[in-house]
Amino acid sequence: MTFVSLLAALLLEQSQPLRQGNRVHLGFERYAASLESRFNGGQYQHGVIAWTLAVAPVLAMTVAVYHALHGVTPIAGWLWNVAVLYLTMGFRQFSHYFNQIQLALRAGDLAAARNWLGKWRGEPVAELNAGEIARVAIEHGLLASHRHVFGTIAWFVALGPAGAILYRAAAVLSDTWGARTDPESGEFGRFARRVFAWLDWAPARLTAASFAFVGDFEDAIYCWRTQAAAWDTRAHGVILASAGGALGVRLGDTLPRDGSVQFRPELGMGDEADAGAMQSAVGLTWRSLTLWMLLILLITIAYWSG
Repeated sequence: MTFVSLLAALLLEQSQPLRQGNRVHLGFERYAASLESRFNGGQYQHGVIAWTLAVAPVLAMTVAVYHALHGVTPIAGWLWNVAVLYLTMGFRQFSHYFNQIQLALRAGDLAAARNWLGKWRGEPVAELNAGEIARVAIEHGLLASHRHVFGTIAWFVALGPAGAILYRAAAVLSDTWGARTDPESGEFGRFARRVFAWLDWAPARLTAASFAFVGDFEDAIYCWRTQAAAWDTRAHGVILASAGGALGVRLGDTLPRDGSVQFRPELGMGDEADAGAMQSAVGLTWRSLTLWMLLILLITIAYWSG
């Protein structure tokens, strides 16, 4: 049922993509914002309470509905799995940005490429040249693929629909509460950051390993071992270093920002990023997904074979 649920959700998402800003996602974000406004007193324990209130009811509902539907008929339980995966997983929630940037770079339309990347990142990118735009787009695309696809799959395989909900809810709270930089809000969001870092530890390394297996394995492992630790977020460093080595493209490195230079560690090796490297990144991601699905299918067959 796990393999069939994943396959059905992926096919559904490709044919009827769930865009950003949909009602379900917005509803959870508003609920989280309401909890933050009520509980953020600048203390770590306030963040623990708010996180629990944000996640526990959603998890309880997910489990309760699954068991209720499965009790009626296993098919109803399977449909619930597909619905949960459709809401929590999928490339099409972000791929239109990536595709538009790639098309603009191939057409030599730097202004359009900057515009799409700026919308995606939510910050100005007017100082970036074509190579820098491609590099940042590849980084964002790989991390988004991990967050929206591989990480969700890993936790769905582990815990069923509750696992997919747990991972995605924790990711949202880490990106919002955990991203605050002022001392008061930063302390409130520290628990959200910690929980997601723990939840993402194994999925990030599984994603990086799959990139290595379907790409240049030797370079991917070398970059993973020697470069990942230098990145601000270790899980991101693991994924991007492995992907850069697997693709044979340089990621990370400095970027112009607000008239100065943003220093970032170098990741990967080989060629400079361009529109061609963006297409290679798409291929790497789909090969990795194929590998994951094949392994899940084999495990499912072995399980049912006894």
